[in-house]
Order: sequence, then structure tokens, then C-alpha cells
Amino acid sequence: MRCALFKPPLSSSTLLSRLYFSPLPTIICGDLLRRVMASSSSSSRAFQLRLNPLTGDTEWVVIEEEDLLETEKSKSLLATTSYLDMLNDGRRNRAFRLAIEKTITGPCHVLDIGAGTGLLSMMARRAMGGQGVVSACESYLPMGKLMRRVLRANGMDKNVRVFHKRSDELRVGVELNSRADVLVSEILDSELLGEGLIPTLQQAHDMLLVNNPKSVPFRATTYGQLVESEFLWKMNDLYNNEVNISDGVRLTPAGLEGIFGVKPQQHAMHCDALSEEIQLLSEPFKIFEFDFWKRPESHGEVVMRIPATVDGKVHAVVSWWVLQLDFEGSIFYSTAPGWINSFNTSKPPSCIRDWCDHWRQCVWFLPSGGISVSKDEKVLFQAVHDETSVSYSLKVDGQTNFNVYKTDDFNIRLLPERIATYGDKEWRMAVLTAVRSALQNRSSPLCVVADDSLFLTIVTASLSKTSHVISVLPGLQEKGALYVQTVADANGFSMDRVRFIGKKASLLGKDDLNQRKVDLLLGEPFYYGSEGMLPWHNLRFWKERTLLDPILSDDVFIMPSIGILKACAMSLPDLWRSRCSLKYIEDFDHTTVNETLGACGDLPSPQEGPCLPYFIWQCGEAKELSEIYSIMEFNFSNPIHACSAKKEVVFSKPGVCHGFVLWIDWVIDEKNSVFISTGPVSRYWKQGVKLLSKPVAVKAVNDSAEIEASFDPSSGELIVRSSISELYAI
Repeated sequence: MRCALFKPPLSSSTLLSRLYFSPLPTIICGDLLRRVMASSSSSSRAFQLRLNPLTGDTEWVVIEEEDLLETEKSKSLLATTSYLDMLNDGRRNRAFRLAIEKTITGPCHVLDIGAGTGLLSMMARRAMGGQGVVSACESYLPMGKLMRRVLRANGMDKNVRVFHKRSDELRVGVELNSRADVLVSEILDSELLGEGLIPTLQQAHDMLLVNNPKSVPFRATTYGQLVESEFLWKMNDLYNNEVNISDGVRLTPAGLEGIFGVKPQQHAMHCDALSEEIQLLSEPFKIFEFDFWKRPESHGEVVMRIPATVDGKVHAVVSWWVLQLDFEGSIFYSTAPGWINSFNTSKPPSCIRDWCDHWRQCVWFLPSGGISVSKDEKVLFQAVHDETSVSYSLKVDGQTNFNVYKTDDFNIRLLPERIATYGDKEWRMAVLTAVRSALQNRSSPLCVVADDSLFLTIVTASLSKTSHVISVLPGLQEKGALYVQTVADANGFSMDRVRFIGKKASLLGKDDLNQRKVDLLLGEPFYYGSEGMLPWHNLRFWKERTLLDPILSDDVFIMPSIGILKACAMSLPDLWRSRCSLKYIEDFDHTTVNETLGACGDLPSPQEGPCLPYFIWQCGEAKELSEIYSIMEFNFSNPIHACSAKKEVVFSKPGVCHGFVLWIDWVIDEKNSVFISTGPVSRYWKQGVKLLSKPVAVKAVNDSAEIEASFDPSSGELIVRSSISELYAI
């Protein structure tokens, strides 16, 4: 997962964890959590663009080049990347070492694209017996500087030439003395192509490599499997899910089934966590092969007939890839789910791996609720790839058209978890009950929906025939407005009572409200494009409510009324292993990267890792070791202010504690009796994880720990610290 020659489109969600370097940025690096851009090393200062979670605005921070790895903001940015998780993947590291030693048998010129910490470059240099040339290309400047530290720590800073450039900026005769004989690279995401593998290989073969070069990896093969899963179905098919809900709200009315859905793409997911909820409907099948040692094609297409192994309904295609790292085909690495455990000529290899988060399986959802199949029935499967992605379409014999997404099907595209939330009967009932109660005994109330909640906009307009609704939709904007207009009739309200204002809720004034005051201020809270952020970043609603104070009525109903920070001590061995501090990786010292990458374990006492967002249900082995505790409350009836609290957490079960999981429960009714939780049980929200500096053994029930949290109203950040006494660090 490296910086490579790739320029995908930008979205509002990319603003978090991105660096811009002067001159103007020309590259995006890494997986969708890293989101960084960089230029060449000629710049003497960096301009860091960060998203302020409380305002939705971006802020520029100027950092001198020599301080790139020293500032807390730069460290926190690197800590949110997947580098640490990847470097802790021992099976990956070992496979690359064995393949490099097998491929490089004498002095030559090796090109490492997306070099990261320089691990593969050092492996290549060692394989040549200290001879030859290694050119390492790492365009992400902070990582390039970190690589130089690692090279110095291993006595290889004179043996590896480092270029802080994109691979397409390198020129033979300028940076490179000659074309390279061997390519080593690891520019792969969970889908395989999303980090720009194809354009990077194309340019390298055209301009930087000799004819028929050696390469590590040698080949990558993608595989797929047809599956049935009610859980996956609910994450995609809101229309048919709403058929079973009788609350009178229709986000996807009849005749408009395709107006609301997930983006037609492969969604990375830990499918092992769903193994008991998935029915396999086919054997695994090979889809595409990509050879690193030759120039790839920009586009490809395959059509095949896949026999169904049992009766069922195909809701999704689960896909993964297998790397063949050496020419002979004896060294493999796979991202296959755990249920793929065969390794023979008739089925794809799996090379079962430990839990890791840098590569997951991918899920492709079928539109229109999927397709029904009978045992032995052939499913016609079509796969198409372009330079950066793969898409699928399916149909069974007798159907005239493929089951395929159309580009104009959707007005609103949301993440699968948001689709599932809007189809959750209990969640909908809680929101409906709270809004209905707030509207009672109010004549012609003025309601402001301050966030991107389409559900609240429709519900409020539907429940009261006299209400006036102003919806802001800061992220969805015009598309959201068009959507609400389209479904208004089906939900029984007139658009003359709904107005959209193209500004932030915090900027609303009396002139926007016709000199009226707000009777209901509503939010889920949900801000489009911020779904991957930490739970407390949705306290943006509190900030906006504070700025709106002059236009709120004396008896205003605010939903949610309170946010409650919750915490639970947990055993998270798989997540811990992926984030623990590094020592030697295949005999190369990596201790110098630990602080910068936010590692846990074996660090000096004051140092603590950051809080990071995860779906706990996808984090491998997880066990609660305490009850759930309320740490502190954010009361939205008061202006936003600094908060801090300490809480003693008493362990209820023995085990190894690796950290605390934190989330927000939202109180959404006037009587403070209706809660919506974003905790691990729901599976539709990410939680915050604070790993301990060292894991501790909980030997007896009633042992205790202390957790301290402080909220900064200027940045929207929550600082979490923990201490465990009378326990023994492992």
C-alpha cells in the first residue's frame, strides 16, 4: 500500500489525513484512510490541509520540511495510515524476503516503487551481497524522510538511492543511471487496482525497466465467489427492506427503487466476521490475472458461466486476490477469507493469513435485491476492469439482461452501513417516536435539520401538515434536495413546506427564517463524507447548535439532546498485533518508526498511541472485560464547552486487556428515555479504539483501571488517557 502513479477523483471525505506539498500537489497516496498528496523533495515546507470535524472546514497548517516527522499533527496523520499494520504482517514480510532472495541472485539495478520504510529495498540490497544499485521511489515526503531514518539505522543509507518523487517523474539519464533490471513493489489495495497498479506498471515498463525484467511480485490473480447473506442484503437493498417496515416512510418508493443505494464499487470488508452469516452459492473462481513482469492492458473483460452449488439468492460477490511472488510459483500471499483453505491445482491457493487490516476482502453488492439460483444452474458472470477498478454483472439462463448498476440509477449513493441504518426497523421507530412527540401541541413549528439526514427531513415534513422544514444538507447539497423533491408525493407532504438553504446550519440567520425562531433543531447526527471519522467528530452538531443559539426559541426541542461518551475495556489481540511496536523485520531494525507511526507496546511511559476508528465487529478476536461505562455527557442545551472526566472501570472478566473501545450514545427524546447507540453491537458505526501502552493481564474480577477523557471544543478532538494499577503488564 504505497504511493504510486495514481490520480483518483477527490471527494469531501478525502480531506481528512491528507498532506499538500508546495508546489501544487500531483499525487494521492495509499489506501482511503491515508489520503495524502505530495510533490518532489525540492520543497522546503509542507502545507498540511486538515479537516476540522467541528466545522467541516479545511484548515492549512504550514510545516517546515525538517519538522515533518516531529510535529504532533504530522505524527497523528502517519498514525492513521496502514503502514504499521502492514509492517506487522509477518507472513507478508517473509514472503517478499524469500521471493527477493530467489529472484535477485547477483548484482543488478533494482527499482523499488512506493518504497515506504525501505524494507524491500534493503532486502534487495542484501540479496545482491552488497553490490549493485537500488533506486527507491517514495513520493510521500514524510514517509520518505522516515525511510532515510530506517536506512541509517541499518547502515544502508549509502547503499539505497532515495527519490522523493512519483515514479513517472523519474527519468533514465537524470535520476536513474540506467533502466532497472528488477522491479520490486507493493502498491496494492484490497481491490488490487485501487492504488494505481496498472498505470504505474505501464509507465515503469515504458520508461524505467529493461525488456522482460524480473519482478517481485511476479503475478497477481483475483478470485471471486457468489454468496447469499441477509446482512449484506440489508446493506444494499433498501427498497425491499422497506417493504417489511410499516412506519409510513418510504425512502425508496415504488417505481423509484434505484433512487437510493450504495455506490457500485467493491467495498473492502473483513468477511471472516460474517462467515456464519454467509451461504456460499458457488465454488471460488478465477477472474483476472495481472503480470508485474510485463506491461498490463488498461482494460480487460471476462465472461464465464459459474455453476451454483446450492439453491439460494446471490446477494453479493466476495472477491480477493493471490500474489505469486516468484517466477516458479512456490511463494504465495493471499487475502482470501478463512473459509478458503485448499491449496491444490483445482482450487485457488489461500495461504491462510493472520488478521490484518491493510488488506481485506471486497464485497460487490448486486442491485435489485440480487438474483435467485438453483443448484447446478449456470450464472453468467461478467467482469470488467479499467485502470483502477473492477466491476461485475450477473444473470442466469433465461434472463435477457445482466443484473447491473446503471450510472443514472441513483440520485443518492451512501456507504453500505448508512443504507443498513436507514433500513433498521428499531432505529427508524426510535427516531419517529422522538420527532412525533416533539411535534405534538406545536402549531406551524419551524424545524431545521442541521445535518445530512434525509430521513429526518422526510419524517418531519410527513408527520406534521403544518410544519415548515429547513434542511441544510451540508454534504449532500443539491443531490439531497433533488432527492427529497422526488420522493415528496410518496411520503405525503408538499414541497411548499420544505426549503433548502445552501449554507451551513451555523450561518443561518433571521433573514433565512423570515424573522422566526427555530422550534425544532434536528440531527441524527450524520455528516456525509465523515463516516470514517471518530464517533465524537459528530459533535459538530453541538458546535452548530451553539452558533445557532440566537435564533432558537425558548422552548426549542433539540435532537439529540445529549451525547454520552461510553467506554468498555476489551481484549483485542488481533488488533493489538497489527498495531504493536516494531523491532526487527526480517533482520532489519525498524524501532525508529514506532513513535511516528503510533505504535503500542514497549514505548517510553509518557507515549501513548492515538485513538483510531474501527468497526470492532471486524477486528478479529474481541472480548469485553468490563461492563459498559458512561464516561461523560455532552449536554446540547448548553453552549459547547471544554469537558473532562475520569472514571474507574472495574473488570468483570479475567483476560488480557489491550485497550478501551469508546463510542457515543445519543439521547434523542425530550424525556431522555430514547437512546441511539453507536456501540459495537450495532455494527453500522465505527467506534474509537484506544490501545494501551502495554497490554495487561486481568487476573481477578474487580481489578480496576482508570480512564480519563477531555474534549477540546476548539478542535473537536477527544484526548483519552488510561492507567491500570495493581495489574501486571505483559
